[in-house]
Amino acid sequence: MTMMKLTSPRTIDEILEKYGLHFNKRYGQNFLIDENVVKKIVEAGEVEASDWVLEIGPGIGTMTQELAQRASRVAAVEIDKKLVPVLHETLGDWDNVAVIQGDILKLNMAQELPDFYGHPFKVVSNLPYYVTTPIIMGFLESELPVERMTFLVQKEVGERICAAPGGKSYGALSIAAQFYAEPHVDFYVPSTVFMPRPNVDSVVISLTRREVPEDDSEKKAFFFKVVHGAFANRRKTLVNSLSMNLGCGRDVVTAALEQMGIDVRIRAESLTGENFAELAGLLEQAEAFKKE
Repeated sequence: MTMMKLTSPRTIDEILEKYGLHFNKRYGQNFLIDENVVKKIVEAGEVEASDWVLEIGPGIGTMTQELAQRASRVAAVEIDKKLVPVLHETLGDWDNVAVIQGDILKLNMAQELPDFYGHPFKVVSNLPYYVTTPIIMGFLESELPVERMTFLVQKEVGERICAAPGGKSYGALSIAAQFYAEPHVDFYVPSTVFMPRPNVDSVVISLTRREVPEDDSEKKAFFFKVVHGAFANRRKTLVNSLSMNLGCGRDVVTAALEQMGIDVRIRAESLTGENFAELAGLLEQAEAFKKE
């Protein structure tokens, strides 16, 4: 099958001129112009012949074509209405691709993609940087049967999601993402492989879903409240930050940390997700005891 070379800047210019389009900053449109990077992203997604794949923000269909060659079915969700005719042209030869126009953050999957809603699938996408975190957390927090997610994202955001305790990148987003999945960095991508060229470098990350226990929703909410409270004033000690943001006494936080055998002078970035889970449990018990 002969395909349009969608990584060619000349081809991109011709498509934009043909349809009277311009790069839309509102939607964070930066198209890949390196075929090897496109292939590496799909390979990082571990896409196999039997897989169903969801792509968010296909643009002109550059990575969609590569996915269509490797996967059983591909659903490409594009927010920009003006790109839909382009996708129908660039993906017209593929009968295993469905193009859906819509905002993935508002899309009713059960209605728009009923087959995908009930079938295990993978997500492989070059995400618009301005909505990276809501999209990733939306999938992680959903009950959709997502097996694996591979995203091209802004370097700093990808490093925050995958960060280990102790570093500047580690924070509430790291813990939230790692609560639901096992994320890791696949490879870094320079700004030079995009058209137009962004002001930042990028990274490809993959997240494999964890089996999250069906905990009490109130306990989960309190866990994340503790995490966000801990990092709200990350330059302060954990005791100070939590006492300020949870509205509990310093003595309560201090007692919980001492019970865990943790130095009360510690800062939030030194605690693991497991540490936070234990701390949240102790604080919840202490607060419940105080209210009685």
